[in-house]
Formats: sequence, C-alpha cells, structure tokens
Amino acid sequence: MDHGLPSRQTVNAVGGRLRVRDIAVGTRLWTLDGLRTAQTTVTQVVTAKARAAVEVVTGHATFTAAAGLPLATPDGWIRAEDAAGKAVAWTHARKLRRERLTFRMGYAFGYFVGATCADGTVGKNYVSLVVNDEAFATRYAHSLTEATALEARPQPVTRPSGYLGRDIPGFRVRVVASYLADALRQYAGGDAHHMRQAFPRVVLRDREVFDGFLDGYADGDGCRAKHWAGRTLVSANVPFLAELATVVGARFTPARKGLASHLIVVDRWAARGTFRPEHHDADPVESGWVTVEAVRPRVVPGKPFTLYSYRLRPHPTFLVNGHLVREAE
Repeated sequence: MDHGLPSRQTVNAVGGRLRVRDIAVGTRLWTLDGLRTAQTTVTQVVTAKARAAVEVVTGHATFTAAAGLPLATPDGWIRAEDAAGKAVAWTHARKLRRERLTFRMGYAFGYFVGATCADGTVGKNYVSLVVNDEAFATRYAHSLTEATALEARPQPVTRPSGYLGRDIPGFRVRVVASYLADALRQYAGGDAHHMRQAFPRVVLRDREVFDGFLDGYADGDGCRAKHWAGRTLVSANVPFLAELATVVGARFTPARKGLASHLIVVDRWAARGTFRPEHHDADPVESGWVTVEAVRPRVVPGKPFTLYSYRLRPHPTFLVNGHLVREAE
C-alpha cells in the first residue's frame, strides 16, 4: 500500500487534530466540498507496512505521507511524490472549528453590509462600527443580529476628534466572528478598506436587500436633501460610487483633485428600471490553492512505517494539515 499516512501524522478531525493511529470507525473528519468545508465519516480503517514515504512541504505546513497519496490539484489528482511545484487544494486549518453562520437574506442583511461599507471596520476576525449617533449604532446592531443571529448591542465609548482636538463620546458595535469578517472581505473584492473596497454585488439579490444597503450606506456616508426627495452619498472611492450609479441609473461625475465625490440618489430611482437582480453566494469561499515547495524522500532502514488509510462517507476525501487528500481507490 502506497497511499496511506504514517501513524504519527495528524489529520483534521472535527473535534481537533488527531494522529492517524487514533482514528477509528465513526470518527468525523474535515474535508472540502467545492469551495466550502464539510464533514465526512470514517467507515473503515486499513493498515499496511512500508519502508519509504515522502515529506511534502508547502507554504503553510509540512506533512508526511505515502508516495502515492492522492493530492488535489487544479488539473485533477496527483501522487504526493509527483507534487513538487504543483498547486494543491488547501484551507486554513485553524479556521475549521469556527462557527459558521447562516445568513438571513433580507433588508437587515443589506443594511448591515451598507453601513459597514460606509463606516465599519473589518478586522482579521471581527467587525465593528464606531459612530457618534446612538440611533445609527442601534439600527446597525439590530440589523447585524437579524442577519447573522450574532448578539450585538451598542456600547458607549470615547474617541479622539482631530477637528475638535479632544475626545468625544460615541457608540461602538463590535462582534468577533472570523467567518463574518471573511464574508465581508469577499463581498468587497478581497479588501474591505473604504478607499479600496469594491461595490458588494451580493446586495443585488433583490430589491429588499438592495434597499437595505442604500439605507445603511446613506446613514453612514450620506445625507437627505432638504429641498428635493432623495439623498446624497459621499465617498472618495470613485469606482465604488461609479458602479453604484449604474445600479440606480444615476449620472455620476467624479470630483477632481482627489476630493470626495457625490452621488445623487432620488427616491424614485427604481422607476428608471435599471435594477437587475443578481445571485451571489453570501457564504465566504473557504478553499484555496497552495504551492508544494518540495517533496523529500523519507526512508526507514530499521522498523518500517505503519501506514493508515480510510474509507469515508459521504465524501471520499479529508484534510491533512488543511491539505485535501483522497482515500485509496
């Protein structure tokens, strides 16, 4: 058998990393199902002896496997011994045990995304909003909770004001959820910084979601007109406003000399018939590719390796230090 794993190698079990020799029938393992993580169950354990194996080194981890262990590549499955220089399927192993949210798509989801694009901060594993207006912070917290089921509430804080030269009172809403942070970065094209974020086309799902987005964004970076029925949205991110302008059918002329630009959105914008629903997955992509930097032979002159392999259902694949491998055929 040249497709197993040596006894001390660890794999990504649902309850945490386990050595392969400690895995039994019924153990649940992590795997990838397309772009998402999934779980699969061991239905059979097979062992064999071998005197040679290979050490696979990628940009994220190193693991030992039999030479014939199948690794997933963009072009199909490849033997571990032939994987040097190839891209193989991988996911962040440390994120496997995090809570996966179920997004409720509706007005609240759109409002939360819009307000985050306007005034929010997306960190590595958290999302926050700090504003002066308590009512805005309360609406944001309620929308976040309704859209994600995460508990959120405004908290009084103080923050420095460069204009006034002193600390001023404000309100903060903050939740720690790396799954949500990853989703928001994905909506924004990979970078959620206000000056670099892309327009989040996930909010084009339907009018209810998009109306929520407009209201949330306007509450953060907009104002209602006094003498006509509509709002003015303000941003120095020209591509963001330009794409939004095409959705609402508005003319848009960027400001010159790097100043903030203005987009006029009248209340009757929908009558122009420019809105076109689009479906975009709200769940973040959890899989990616990592390059195999080296494959090194490992030979045991004395006591041989004990190699373990598994039969699994419903998915015939599992993760080794985050790297996708397949059961033997």
